[in-house]
Amino acid sequence: MSKIEVVGLGALNIDRVYRVERLLTDGEAVADWAGAFPGGSAANTIYGLSRLGVSAGFTGMVGDDDEGRMVTEDFVAAGVDTSRIRTTPQARTGSVLCLSDRLGRRSLYVTPGANDRLTMDDLDLDYLNRAGLVHLSSFVGEGQFELSLAVAGALNQEVRLSFAPGALYIRKGLKALRPILERTYVLFTNRDEIDGLTGEGMVNSARICLEQGCKIVAVTLGKGARLKLGKSGAGRTVSMVGYVRDTENEYIISAGEGDGESPADTTGAGDAFAAGFLYGLLKGKGLDECGRLGNTVARGSLSQPGARQGLPTPEQLAQRYQELYPRPEE
Repeated sequence: MSKIEVVGLGALNIDRVYRVERLLTDGEAVADWAGAFPGGSAANTIYGLSRLGVSAGFTGMVGDDDEGRMVTEDFVAAGVDTSRIRTTPQARTGSVLCLSDRLGRRSLYVTPGANDRLTMDDLDLDYLNRAGLVHLSSFVGEGQFELSLAVAGALNQEVRLSFAPGALYIRKGLKALRPILERTYVLFTNRDEIDGLTGEGMVNSARICLEQGCKIVAVTLGKGARLKLGKSGAGRTVSMVGYVRDTENEYIISAGEGDGESPADTTGAGDAFAAGFLYGLLKGKGLDECGRLGNTVARGSLSQPGARQGLPTPEQLAQRYQELYPRPEE
């Protein structure tokens, strides 16, 4: 087998997505459509990287059921190495009930299932350490959080770690996450998550995460924020969909041209952003271009239901990138 460039570690789920007119606190409504798709944060990112031609593998746990086979077969179809995905007869494959409304708001309800069975004994640390980069996302179970901490500590120093904590790990707080953050090369969060981690706002929170040891912080902003560039009166206002910062510079990721269409489904958009960003990083691109690539892949994900249906091939990514960020005429 050729060298695996990126290995993912995180929950493996089936996403059961329902598109509804609005999210209810009580009552009854009709879903516009519904579908079941393989999911999991790190899993979606790894799938996206493999679609882009990156040699990728995944390690995790599924149940010995139709859903588990659906998860692994979807990976195989994209070219992901599934040799380190374990199967247990003791629990069903994890699942997520996702209610998504017309405004892109979501409610997620997680049943961890087989993910709660994953232990260090199920992991091949040599496999992880042969990768150039390990991409880690959250689990529900406390035992698997301890596993995440152990993996971060067991990786060789030359292996870069990217980390998408999600809301579940963010709620554990900065102190609990510090052993992972101090080992993290790229931290992926959205605006609410990073603010919830420190309560200091996006910019200061990014700085605090860098002080914990992260090398790069990438924040997605959903539908975006308006930001004035330049001195008052002489500047211009841009639509900002991402914020990227390292220890020396910060980068504003603009929405690009024609970037205002209503999404079919927002499930997995952040995971898609991470796929595009990491793809750029692996190709040696600057952080501003990595952010634009992340937004381009995320826009593709938003164009179709589910987290993976709209993820691009390299050719599609090149075309979409040029449409969103056309080069200025000579």
